[in-house]
Amino acid sequence: MAAHSNDPKLRTLPADLDASRLPAHIAVIMDGNGRWAQARGLPRVMGHRAGVEALKTTLRLCSDWGVSALTAYAFSTENWSRPGDEVNFLMTLFERVLQRELEALEAEQVRIRFLGDLQALPPRLQDLIAEATARTDENAGIHFNVCTNYGGRRELVRAARHLAEQAARGELDPAQIDENRLAAELFTAGEQDPDLLIRTSGERRISNFLLWQLAYAEIHVTEVFWPDFDHAALLAALRDYQSRSRRFGGLQGWSESDALGS
Repeated sequence: MAAHSNDPKLRTLPADLDASRLPAHIAVIMDGNGRWAQARGLPRVMGHRAGVEALKTTLRLCSDWGVSALTAYAFSTENWSRPGDEVNFLMTLFERVLQRELEALEAEQVRIRFLGDLQALPPRLQDLIAEATARTDENAGIHFNVCTNYGGRRELVRAARHLAEQAARGELDPAQIDENRLAAELFTAGEQDPDLLIRTSGERRISNFLLWQLAYAEIHVTEVFWPDFDHAALLAALRDYQSRSRRFGGLQGWSESDALGS
């Protein structure tokens, strides 16, 4: 999963994109692997394999084009309810991809982190995650966050518990709890909030993903299934993003008198 491409066409930012207005952090909900496979008469697991290749392409492009962070929703807390064979395949796939790609990620200066309740994962996968995190922790390239056994509500409950425990021990005055203090207890602590959320397969929901962090993100939905998400699909998402005016809850260009109608 090397972060850079040898293809000059991919390494060069498309001329119609403004480098100064790229999203610093992109989050992706990689939806449609199973439907992609079923449409081709293939087992669902083949869609997950193809999805890995799409993620590799997306990581390369984001790194080459100057995006600082990419966060991928790889496995949710709800995904355990899928058929056991599919879950086992996914756990094995995670292991194989890490074993195969870690050296390239390290060489390309990618900093990889896994976000979620990692203790519930198979021990072998936990060991590989710990190794990958340690070996890339000082890397200066793109931040690649992989949400694994992740749920947004569970993340917020976990953060609230940590704050409550600190307050109960007398280490924290509840009056000091603010947005920054809570954000510091999230799995994403230290990472800038996403500027852009991309969801594939046409579904229009956020599916318990980064509930706190996506507060002001722009959302781009594409009908493309994740395994088909490519250079053109990412370019379309970035063009859509750059066509918008981000207001963060305010009214750009309006004065107080305009808002009051005076």
